[in-house]
Amino acid sequence: MPVITPIRDEDLEFDHGTFDSAAFSKQALASWQSLAQVIDHTILKPDATRDQIESLCDEAIRYRFACAMVNPVWVPTAVEILSGTSIPVGVVIGFPFGASLTSTLRQEAAALARLGAKELDMVIPIGQLKSGNHHAVHHTIHAAATVAHHNGAILKVILETALLTVEEKLRGAELAIQAGADFIKTSTGFAGGGATAADVALMRGVAGGRCGVKASGGIRTLADVKTMLEAGANRIGASASVTIVRELGAE
Repeated sequence: MPVITPIRDEDLEFDHGTFDSAAFSKQALASWQSLAQVIDHTILKPDATRDQIESLCDEAIRYRFACAMVNPVWVPTAVEILSGTSIPVGVVIGFPFGASLTSTLRQEAAALARLGAKELDMVIPIGQLKSGNHHAVHHTIHAAATVAHHNGAILKVILETALLTVEEKLRGAELAIQAGADFIKTSTGFAGGGATAADVALMRGVAGGRCGVKASGGIRTLADVKTMLEAGANRIGASASVTIVRELGAE
């Protein structure tokens, strides 16, 4: 069992290094090609069809998005289509409720990594976080992070900010980072709320330069993306990715 350093209030306010949001935003928005490289092209609808997955992957190749993000059942299809393109396959685990057993989450992460997924987006154990069971939260994330990193994948931890108080957002972000998250992420898009600039800024304030921040949920326009990048995000999750890069000149 990993040792957890107790999180004090002053830890949440400590300067954890810097991330230059203005510079990153300027660079990402310099062209549609550079913007595409920070967008996870996503389809997570439960009724998504094979044809839609194939279209998603074709678009990921055409526009060179950061990854193609799909549900677990579609990972083999996406891996096959994207083979040799250098576009990674992303997948959600413990989704969308964050209520899986740690053992189940570990097995899911391992199975999907073996199938070729390179980016794993897991939902934080929301109920455990809200119950104040920080040890369980850390243990679950650490288990998934260990499996991901062992298999050459990265782990993004979804806080589901719409369901959390400010204190829970701060605690959840710090726990996720301590447990090995490569990114902390705002939302699943399934909990009645999405990314906000205030939440992204809060999360970047906790993360500093220690890990990435992904804004996801309700991001549909170039203006939305600009707002999130300027607030501190360095990865965007969106299903409207093609529309967004076309606003910046893509064809």
